[in-house]
Amino acid sequence: MLALNLSRIRTAQERFEQVYQPEQMPPDDGFRVAAPVALAFDIYKDKDQFRLVGSVKTTLELPCSRCLEPFAWPVDAAFDLRYQPHAMNTGDGEREIEEDDLSTAFYENEEIDLGQLMREQFYLSLPMKPLCGADCKGLCPLCGTNLNRDTCECKRDWEDPHFAALRELKTKN
Repeated sequence: MLALNLSRIRTAQERFEQVYQPEQMPPDDGFRVAAPVALAFDIYKDKDQFRLVGSVKTTLELPCSRCLEPFAWPVDAAFDLRYQPHAMNTGDGEREIEEDDLSTAFYENEEIDLGQLMREQFYLSLPMKPLCGADCKGLCPLCGTNLNRDTCECKRDWEDPHFAALRELKTKN
């Protein structure tokens, strides 16, 4: 586990900079870390609460959602997160979620899981529909040929049989 030991932070503000190799990152189903990960942030300590303000930079390898070919996705994500001890996460009753709640996380055993922090930033940087290029043609739905590299002779003009009666009316008029 990649962790930040909070017991070593003695001053109100400190700087953290570290570069992690791709093989140090836990595997993920949606992407692969393809380049070293540069993690840098300032730590602001206020008693047992911590604020981390910084960025994470790397390159991810994603599968294209049209042709399934892997492609590089650069990540340069800034973050501003607050961490409180897990004991403060009591969940007392119902209340409205406020803006600060969205950037607040909890830590246990005097450690912040930096692997989780980086994974969250990777996921937040991912596009909704990853494409290797805006002009990606995808795969042929009949034979599976990658249409960016090859062409096929498949007939792709599918006609919905539910609309056959409407087509007949259109051709008669």
